[in-house]
Amino acid sequence: MKPNKLQQKYDTFVAYFEEHMPIAESELQYKNPYQLLVAVILSAQCTDKRVNMTTPALFECFPTPNDMAVSTVEEIYSYIKSISYPNNKAKNLLGMAQALVQDFGGIVPDNLEDLQKLPGVGRKTANVMMAVAFKKPAMPVDTHVFRVANRIGLTKNSKNVLETEKVLVAHFPQEVLSKAHHWLILHGRYVCLARKPKCEECGITGICEYYKEKHCAK
Repeated sequence: MKPNKLQQKYDTFVAYFEEHMPIAESELQYKNPYQLLVAVILSAQCTDKRVNMTTPALFECFPTPNDMAVSTVEEIYSYIKSISYPNNKAKNLLGMAQALVQDFGGIVPDNLEDLQKLPGVGRKTANVMMAVAFKKPAMPVDTHVFRVANRIGLTKNSKNVLETEKVLVAHFPQEVLSKAHHWLILHGRYVCLARKPKCEECGITGICEYYKEKHCAK
């Protein structure tokens, strides 16, 4: 039986990053699941750097979901106005905090189904919470993960993030699944850039379909 070439690609990817990036974590700054949830909601279409500049004052004013739940959209907006889409995010943060207080006793739920009941929390954000806050195997797929996985060839022409998530979950070992999420994000953020990937700095060109197409075609 011929070895599965796609699985070999995954094994090579894991081996490389286990050696060169053994510690891979979220760059968002937080102290508890509530703070992480707020930060992830704010991070949609916004840089982690900008979010980290914004959240300290926000967390000082609203240290718990209960504090945020009795606030107003206008007050929350005043703290996050430098973030992208501040109006919608202020509404979502208020709704999220109120739902936490009313439905979950002020505690961030640790399962995918309940997390997605919260305003502003889609599947990607819920998966981030599962992987980062609760250390459970999960594969959040954001724009970096979607782009890099397809570009390398870990996924083949995946049409949407859910399809990408399913393929990645099926091929990454469960014990490194959450770390692999960070590997893909960080690789996309600093090396495999959207417009001009730094192939000369990349250590996995040997398994990259994009590299083969752009640099090895005769």
